[in-house]
Amino acid sequence: MSKKYEFSTGLSGLDNALSGLRSGDNVVWQSDSIEDYISFVRPYRDYCIFKNIPLIYIRFARHKPLLKDHETTAAFRLNPIHSFEKFIFRIHSIIHEYGKGCCYLFDCLSELSTDWHSDRMLGNFFMLICPYLGSMDTIAYFSLLRNRHSVHATSPILNVTQLFLDIYNDGQNLYVHPLKVDGRYSSTMNSLHKWQGSSFTAVRTSDKTSRILSGKTWSRLDSSTSALGYWNKTFEEAERLQNAFESGHCEEAETKKILKKLLRMIFSRDSRILELATHYLSLKDVLLIKRRMIGSGLIGGKSSGFLLARAILNKVDPDKWLKKLEPHDSFYIGSDVFYTFLVQNGVWWIRQQQRDPDHFLKGIERARLQILNGSFDPNIIKQFIDLLDYFGQWPFIVRSSSLMEDGFGNIFAGKYDSIFCPNQGSRGQRLAAFIEAVRQIYASAVSSEALTYRKQKGLLDQDEQMALLVQRVSGINYKKYFFPQAAGVGFSFNPYVWSEHVEPEAGLLRLVFGLGTRAVNRADDDYTRVIALNEPLLQPLADLNGYGYTQQKVDVLDLEENGMFSLNFKDVIKRCPEVPMELFAEKNRELEIKARKMNLKDFFPWMINFKTLLSETEFSKDMQDMLKCLEKAYGSTVDIEFTLNFFSDDEEFKQNYMINLVQCRPLELKSMVSRKKMNRNIPTEDMVIRSTGPVIGQSRVDKIDRIIYVRPESYGYLPEADRHSVARLTGRIVREHSYDTEQSIMLIGPGRWGTSIASLGVPVSFAEISRVSVLCEIVAMRRDFAPDVSLGTHFFTDLIEFDILYLALYPDKEGHYLNRNILEASGNRLVELMPAESRWSETVFVIDRENLPGKSNLHLFADAKEQLVLAYMDHERQA
Repeated sequence: MSKKYEFSTGLSGLDNALSGLRSGDNVVWQSDSIEDYISFVRPYRDYCIFKNIPLIYIRFARHKPLLKDHETTAAFRLNPIHSFEKFIFRIHSIIHEYGKGCCYLFDCLSELSTDWHSDRMLGNFFMLICPYLGSMDTIAYFSLLRNRHSVHATSPILNVTQLFLDIYNDGQNLYVHPLKVDGRYSSTMNSLHKWQGSSFTAVRTSDKTSRILSGKTWSRLDSSTSALGYWNKTFEEAERLQNAFESGHCEEAETKKILKKLLRMIFSRDSRILELATHYLSLKDVLLIKRRMIGSGLIGGKSSGFLLARAILNKVDPDKWLKKLEPHDSFYIGSDVFYTFLVQNGVWWIRQQQRDPDHFLKGIERARLQILNGSFDPNIIKQFIDLLDYFGQWPFIVRSSSLMEDGFGNIFAGKYDSIFCPNQGSRGQRLAAFIEAVRQIYASAVSSEALTYRKQKGLLDQDEQMALLVQRVSGINYKKYFFPQAAGVGFSFNPYVWSEHVEPEAGLLRLVFGLGTRAVNRADDDYTRVIALNEPLLQPLADLNGYGYTQQKVDVLDLEENGMFSLNFKDVIKRCPEVPMELFAEKNRELEIKARKMNLKDFFPWMINFKTLLSETEFSKDMQDMLKCLEKAYGSTVDIEFTLNFFSDDEEFKQNYMINLVQCRPLELKSMVSRKKMNRNIPTEDMVIRSTGPVIGQSRVDKIDRIIYVRPESYGYLPEADRHSVARLTGRIVREHSYDTEQSIMLIGPGRWGTSIASLGVPVSFAEISRVSVLCEIVAMRRDFAPDVSLGTHFFTDLIEFDILYLALYPDKEGHYLNRNILEASGNRLVELMPAESRWSETVFVIDRENLPGKSNLHLFADAKEQLVLAYMDHERQA
């Protein structure tokens, strides 16, 4: 048995990062310059000298020597130009002559493709030399210059070599990004590593990683992007024009002309979005998008929205936002990839049937299964692998970005999926997880919820292709857990005026600690922090702002378990002591004193309230400035998603935060001000409900045609299965009445409408109740329950988009009133409408206005700015 030799890079920190070198390893270094490569050659040389291992230098390039002759055991000067076969034979002879266990150093391989005028021949060279070196238990160093070669060179090199390492230089430090390390694994091996002293430390923050990697053009090591066709020919012409413009040989007007053409090809079909893009994006910006794109077609609404928002901010106030915005290095999977996938997997004709409003749900389960089991073109898979190699083991999120999503008039909030990829495991495991995420999002395009939304908006016959946005997850790697320190959603207009001190025009945030999923999805078992940006410390429902009404759970990515989990705040903090707690949480002194008196050793006193963040940093002002800037540019209220991280450890860390803007869309809110006057002195016997807030939505004076009332006392005693039955029944009653879209429905029920936890309310889906006009939540099921006004969640966005008024009602609180007698004694039409549902007649009440005493009209007055809603009978006889 041949003896195995243990080898080193000569850098102990790098050895630790790579789990060492092994006999037979071929190591390819990719860099922007020979000088960066030499920085790693010298310690390799020192190790060979120290261990007395023969170091053979194969010299064939015209660049300066990597080492001097006396620093090597032997140096051979070869000429590759005259004969490929002789060149290969001579190298094989040298390897054979020196035998096993040697170290080898090769000049930069990029010059070989120049000498042979062929990347294919460079690939052939590597496939002929490397396996022989490996069989001789050697270590061999090679180098490539970044972005010099086609797939014909990079594909065989990447396939054959054992290690492929990217070198980055930011002008101050060198970084190593291992793209491939065969036969070794650690949770940080494929991360970007910073070389500092003798250590190579995995970069833990998303801002640093994005800044280093996005500073270089994406190197597609294993992808064929050379096929021309109309798409690539058009972009190549644009590249030539941009180069000519930068060198002064082309007028700006020429670049503007082709910019408009490219925007229609890649950015959007929405005329209002295109108008904004033409003003704020340059030809160079669009070419950068193309370079980070897989496939062809449009990048979709979510991608265009966040790119446009960043461009607006950086153009309006570059001095501020270039410093405050975390850089991004996102990727885009074009809409044509989706259509091609549907055609190749037999889903196209099923999808075409969904254009028919009478049969739009027909065949959706078959379509979903075929998508989930579908396959991609091999060339697309190769580009997926390139994307994974770029991210290494950094978590990313795959997000839907359909053509109509996040545009003017069509939001699609929560209708399509977005999937977090913690991105841990082997390269094959990570690829499988990524492909599964893509399939799942594609399948969400044929879900009943998405198709029902399209029908309600009259969009079934519109071209709705699914592009994808792949974003690096913003945050910090805390070894086991990964998460941003804060995240949330923001609105440039605040529709919830819970105090006279709240200025709606200042905007609003819904903020959470950890991943933003708890801000955009309604967390029925928890609370979030709602912030009026003109008075950030002023909280709604001030009498309920104790410890129990603050965020208790945190969404994180568990890198060991390779998944997303909701964990108790205290458990996360115990595992992540580096978090600057004082910025986001405050100690509950009262509970701390009680715990001390009770001699509780493991008491956790912290509660999340963001008090220091809101009072001692510029965060609130920055967010208000951001929202106002975007609102002005869009000419519309905007809705954003963002993360926040403090990456610096210096003394001024309270101001050294970065905001990552990950989404922006127009949200067309209607007026909050009621223009009609009314007499508010309604007799108690005529009042149905009175609420002094929370009230969210458009102010209005209107008639109510039907009330659907779920009686809290009866509902509260139902088992969980029966509560779901009541939810389905409620949805059927709403749809039964929907034949007349001019008539108005008011839903009144206990707890939270749309909850996923039946013990907290009525678990209807939004699609079931989307035709109602007013949604009232009675705070009566649990004494410790506080209404979650859901600001910023997908549920809330649906309410806004469909112009549904929301209000909470506290029956026992001053200023609130619920007239149960009118609701329960006016004649329940449930059995008349649905005879088979008579068993629910003491739980679900259907009251039409003709059933009211004296056939009175039922009127609604709502003033969102004053936070007042009245529903009352006026005793006028109907005509």
